[in-house]
Amino acid sequence: MILEIFFAAGCFWGVEKNFESIEGVIDVVSGYSGGSYEDPTYEDVLKNRRIQSEGFLSVLKNIGLSDEEKVKEKDTLINHTETVKVVYDSSQVSTEDLVKNFWEIHDPTQFNRQGNDVGNNYRSAIYWTNEDQKNIALDTGKAYQKLLNAKGYGDIVTEMALLEKFWPAENYHQDYLLRNPNGYCPDHSTGVKFIELASNEDFGQEIMPLGGNEIIVIGPEVEGTCLFCLEFERKVTSSYQGTIPLRSTPASALKGFDIDIPTWATPTIIFVEDGKEVWSHQGIMSSEEFYKALGDFKLGVGSPAHKVAFNEGTDKRFCVQYEIFKDTPEGIFVDKLSGRPLFDTAFRFDSKSGWLSFTQPVNNEVYEVVDNSYGMTRTEIRSVSSDIHLGHVFNDGPNGLPRYCINATVLEFIPRDDA
Repeated sequence: MILEIFFAAGCFWGVEKNFESIEGVIDVVSGYSGGSYEDPTYEDVLKNRRIQSEGFLSVLKNIGLSDEEKVKEKDTLINHTETVKVVYDSSQVSTEDLVKNFWEIHDPTQFNRQGNDVGNNYRSAIYWTNEDQKNIALDTGKAYQKLLNAKGYGDIVTEMALLEKFWPAENYHQDYLLRNPNGYCPDHSTGVKFIELASNEDFGQEIMPLGGNEIIVIGPEVEGTCLFCLEFERKVTSSYQGTIPLRSTPASALKGFDIDIPTWATPTIIFVEDGKEVWSHQGIMSSEEFYKALGDFKLGVGSPAHKVAFNEGTDKRFCVQYEIFKDTPEGIFVDKLSGRPLFDTAFRFDSKSGWLSFTQPVNNEVYEVVDNSYGMTRTEIRSVSSDIHLGHVFNDGPNGLPRYCINATVLEFIPRDDA
C-alpha cells in the first residue's frame, strides 16, 4: 500500500536526504506544515520564526487530548515548520521503521530549534494521515522518551497531530543536497537508538591520535558494564558539544598515544595534545570538575578568558574578541567550553558599552545569581552546562528590555545558514 507521512526534524534539506536513502521510500518532498496561514513562502516562514508557539504543541505529556479537542488556537498566528512529505510502500518499509528513524535522526527534546538552527520553523513535528500512523507515533514516542531519560535527556516536545495541510517548498529546496553535495547538513541526532546492540560495530575498533587537542574517555572493554561511565555520560558528555573532539573507547583500542596514567580504571579522562597526555583523571568527575579541568586545558590558566570564566573577571572594553564578534553575520554564540548555544545574533544590539549585548539568552542555557561584589548588587549570568561566568544582566536594554552584558572571550561563534 502506498502511504504518506510527514516529518519535521530541523532543516528540511538533511531530513529529505535521510528519508530518500531508505529502501521502500518512493518520494520525499520538502515543504511547510503546521501553520495557520495559507500558501506560505520560504520568506514567510523565516519572517515568522520568532513567534512563540508553546500554546499549540501537543507534546507527549499531554496526549490524553480527545480527537475533538483542538490543539491549535485559530485566532493566533502560528508559523509553519520545515516539513518533508514521505511517500512510501508499506509492503517494503514499515511505518514503525520510518517513525523510529524520525526519532533517532534529531533531538526531539529541543524546543523551537535543532542545534544552532533556532526558530519555530525548525521545531520537531510528526503529522500522520491515518489512525495506524497516529498510534505508532504515540507508542514509539513514549518508548523513546524512556530511552532518552535513561541517557539524561529531558521531555520530548515534538508536535504530534493529524496533517491539516502540506505546502511544497520552492523548487530550489527540492533535492537540495543531491544538487549541492557539500551543502548544509548538520547532524542533530542524540545517538540514542531504539535497539541497543550488544556489540556496537565501532566499539573497540582501533583509534589513532587526531592531532591537536582531544579528549579521551577510557571506558570498559564490554559496553554497558561500567555504571560510573554511564553516569559520567549522562551528567557530562551527553550534552558536550565543544570544539575539542571527545572520544570514548576501551583502553585496548588506543593505538599510537603517549599516555602515562594507568588505564585500568573506568572512566579515566585524558586530555591529549598531538597524541601525548597532558592531563588525566581516574574515576568519575562532576560536571563542574570536568569543565574546570577543561578550562585549564583549553583556555590556559591565567589567560583573560580563564579569569572571566572561573574568577568572575571582566573583559577589557572593546577587547579584541569583542571587535571580532560585534559585527558577525547571523548565527549563535556558544559556550567556549561546552559548545552549548547561549545567545542568538537575532537578539544582539549595540549598547555602545564595549561589551557584547543581547536582549535575551537561549532558553534554559543560562541562569542568574545575585552578585554583591565591589559594593554593588548586580545579577550575574552563568552557563548552565559548564557553570562558567558569562557576565551580568541589567534593566537598561532597548524598549524596556533587559541588557545581557556578556564577555566575548568565553564565547565562540557559529554562523547559521538560514535554511
